[in-house]
Amino acid sequence: MMDRSALLARAQALAGADVLCLGDVILDRYVYGTVERVSPEAPIPVLRIVRERTMPGGAGNVVRNLAALGAHARFLSVIGADAAGREVAELLEGAERIESSLLVEEGRETSVKTRFVAGTQQLLRADRESVRPIAAASERDLLARLAGELKKARVVVLSDYGKGVLTDKVLGEAIKASAAAGRRVVVDPKGTDYACYRGADLVTPNRAELALASGMPVERDDDIVAAAQALIESCRFGAVLATRGAGGMTLVTARGKVDHLAAEAREVFDVSGAGDTVVATLAAALAVGLDLVDAARLANVAAGIVVGKAGTAVAYAEEVFAALHTQALMSHEAKIAPLAQALDRIETWRRQGHRIGFTNGCFDLLHPGHVALLAQARAACDRLVVGLNGDASVARLKGKGRPVQSDAERAVVLASLASVDLVVIFAEDTPIKLIEAVRPDVLVKGADYTRETVVGGAFVEGYGGKVLLVALTPGHSTTATLERLTR
Repeated sequence: MMDRSALLARAQALAGADVLCLGDVILDRYVYGTVERVSPEAPIPVLRIVRERTMPGGAGNVVRNLAALGAHARFLSVIGADAAGREVAELLEGAERIESSLLVEEGRETSVKTRFVAGTQQLLRADRESVRPIAAASERDLLARLAGELKKARVVVLSDYGKGVLTDKVLGEAIKASAAAGRRVVVDPKGTDYACYRGADLVTPNRAELALASGMPVERDDDIVAAAQALIESCRFGAVLATRGAGGMTLVTARGKVDHLAAEAREVFDVSGAGDTVVATLAAALAVGLDLVDAARLANVAAGIVVGKAGTAVAYAEEVFAALHTQALMSHEAKIAPLAQALDRIETWRRQGHRIGFTNGCFDLLHPGHVALLAQARAACDRLVVGLNGDASVARLKGKGRPVQSDAERAVVLASLASVDLVVIFAEDTPIKLIEAVRPDVLVKGADYTRETVVGGAFVEGYGGKVLLVALTPGHSTTATLERLTR
């Protein structure tokens, strides 16, 4: 077993992983709003809808996690010839590092899970789905495409959500073909009879699934080991990784080796999709040559990150690296994030009921005026996001010789301040695209602006947000500081 520094070095190779995922894709839809009254028609809350968000779920979330880790994800699935299927296809088509091949089956309904959320509370989940097996023609087409993809991918994931894509024939032929091609197979299982996964290299049931599939108790460590060994013997698995929530993970191999991995200490906010994160991280790690124990350790770290997020979330490579550094997730290094990662974190804060504030600037040579503005901005919200002009943007706005410090250096200085919760670097001359993506509750600028001249002000006020102009500390500016230095 590697120490953490060695594991970190190997984890950075995940970007070279090539993984094929085959399974059920679901359209995950989140409808967010507020509840202020009870319906006069029935004793139920009235949700005033504020916004909606959709993403690929089920096996689609496995490939999202693979891409977030920097791996190349190949995806095979079946969708219906309907609006939900088209939306899934569009979402995957626009995703980086995901190469999807979706078969369209006439008469089939694409599975949709819609979750209605008020504040931090999920009120209702409504499912629209087809769970019948895919047609024989789809099976043949799927297996033909699998044969072609096996020449490129290093590891195969079978993500079974019980929606009918992974029929017994597809599972049996996929596992057989993968073994013949020398590809390891990782299965995220469903149901109570694991005979359909016979011959897989690794299966990843949670504690409840392990109990159902084995018909054995799973209360103690020894119980879990015995249940896993029973499945290995009856289904000829190479190994079983049992995920145990707060109890961590237990890895049992066909050779009799047992490893108990303690849970990574972290506040649990939402366990949605944690299993997808585990199987994706395992597959990517195995694809770049890590052994099973170290792959499971990486998956354990990634799962610890994703359960602290809202909804169907992913663990980004940078977050895994930071965790392996044994730093707190919100240390100043981890406060600096690209937009996609930042939006995930902001979504989690919103689900926790926090008001999001936003301000922006060049912040070249941080001075007391900057510090005062940021402190006032933070006092007006629960979490402050700072948009930071990139180097090229500063050069265009400020002229020759600027910036004095690079955007990376300026970001580190900003992130070291207690008043700053998140720093996002943007390349444009104005932060309007960033503001539209973040949708802050409070937009903060200095009192040298007017409400009419604040970039994004009208947009924020249009959805009920607030524009706040804060007092400036006189006598401080980067330009004045540089002039004094050149005298």
